[in-house]
Amino acid sequence: MTNRTDINNLLSQMREMKAMAGGGDEIKARSDIEAALRINGDNNTASATAPDFTEMFSSAINAVNETQQTSSSLATAYQQGDAGVSLSQVMVASEKASVSFQALTQVRNKLVEAYKDVMNMPI
Repeated sequence: MTNRTDINNLLSQMREMKAMAGGGDEIKARSDIEAALRINGDNNTASATAPDFTEMFSSAINAVNETQQTSSSLATAYQQGDAGVSLSQVMVASEKASVSFQALTQVRNKLVEAYKDVMNMPI
């Protein structure tokens, strides 16, 4: 049984060194998550700390919309001959808008697929 205590001692030393090196935030975050998920007789504990899915999805849609509007305004400024806007800025903004829209579309497709899978489950 001395091997077991040596392993525990080594593990505690590794955690201490990680905390000294600045990696303690991950341990604290993990313990916060575990504390939030722990059931203490209150069923709202996890939902109070976890973000609402509709809020997260809504903010993602708003961020994509903002990226597309920024891209559009940069393109318009470039077309009107604004000296402060370069072609590279327009192209980068356009690609950011395109990639973010494609990512949002893929998330939407996965959500629809998951919904269909749940609806097709036998009762």
